[in-house]
Amino acid sequence: MISVEQALQLVATEANVFTTEDVALLHSNGRIIAQDVVADRDMPPFDRATMDGIAIDSSVFQGNGQRFLIEDIQPAGHPQKQLQDPLNALEVMTGAMLPQGTDAVIRYEDIAISDDTATVHLEEVKPKQNVHLQGADEKAGEVLVCSGSRITPAIVATMASVGMASVEVYRLPRIAVCSTGDELVDVEQVPEAHQIRRSNSYMLLAALQQEGITANAYHLPDEPEAMTQQISAMLAYHEVLLFSGAVSKGKFDHLPGVLASRGMQTIFHNIAQKPGKPLLFGKMPQGTIVFGFPGNPVSTWVCYQLYFRHWLDRSQGLDTAKVQATLSRPLTFKPALTHHVLVKLNKEQGFLKAVPVSTSTSGDMVNLMQGEGLISLPANEEYFEAGRVFDVLTF
Repeated sequence: MISVEQALQLVATEANVFTTEDVALLHSNGRIIAQDVVADRDMPPFDRATMDGIAIDSSVFQGNGQRFLIEDIQPAGHPQKQLQDPLNALEVMTGAMLPQGTDAVIRYEDIAISDDTATVHLEEVKPKQNVHLQGADEKAGEVLVCSGSRITPAIVATMASVGMASVEVYRLPRIAVCSTGDELVDVEQVPEAHQIRRSNSYMLLAALQQEGITANAYHLPDEPEAMTQQISAMLAYHEVLLFSGAVSKGKFDHLPGVLASRGMQTIFHNIAQKPGKPLLFGKMPQGTIVFGFPGNPVSTWVCYQLYFRHWLDRSQGLDTAKVQATLSRPLTFKPALTHHVLVKLNKEQGFLKAVPVSTSTSGDMVNLMQGEGLISLPANEEYFEAGRVFDVLTF
């Protein structure tokens, strides 16, 4: 068996940054951008009012009670107007261009208007008051978003502001998710006493959807010839195969042998960890990546999060993000294995705490729902005190 650290390194070596594609702006959220986003003009592109009120020349302001005749109104989205008399004012709306001849905005809340005259109820008005200056955020030509960033709704807004109707992103891999086992029936079926419904494949398909990937679903029976035929069909199109089950030492765990017969290079099979010891990772002759997850739900989920996401992130030029949290209660684990613990995350007095989820077995799907992240306890220790800081891989 290899260590978790060795396995992660081997997974990373097989990462392959995919080619890019152009997608519509509204289809880019969550994708990894493959180009810099550059400001096409100053941001904001003009001095703009940040409040509804009146625009004046602050140099003529003399104090509380001063009156200004209102010459005109400057709406947002209209060409810039000019103050004709520096002793007067223009009404101005939020987001409008600051009129020529003015340098400050006084809020409606600080004035009283009667007969087209505004009386100011302030002791002081400063230059640039309530004004967002041209280029204060960014100058034309500045990089706003760097290539390799994950696109968020705020980044979508930024790209829209610079006129990007489409965006270049890294292409997502074509993935097949394949459940295995004669004991599994589909979700619509009523299982017999000896059967259960497929759930791991739905869990993996949903997790991939969160990555923006729509995968294809398959199911393999416990019969080598049928498995070989279906895998051959999957290899014709997909770049990644995710299997759940049939990778352990059971008499019906035919998957490793079938994949080997199709020429798979086994990079590793078995890791010194719990759960997920029988994890299989390999590569087909045409380059297709294979992850064979153990069939128990917790094992499948842990291995997906820890290893597949590591591969996917590296294939998109990313480092897998983690947070730090303190262990809420002591844990003991004696076997010389890395122990992956599902945790809930609570914030107490400004500090993040990792609260271990009590799972009965690696097949404990109900408690799996409580997990918000994963901590890995080192294999060379047995006791882990409360308050110890761990990296948390969040889900």
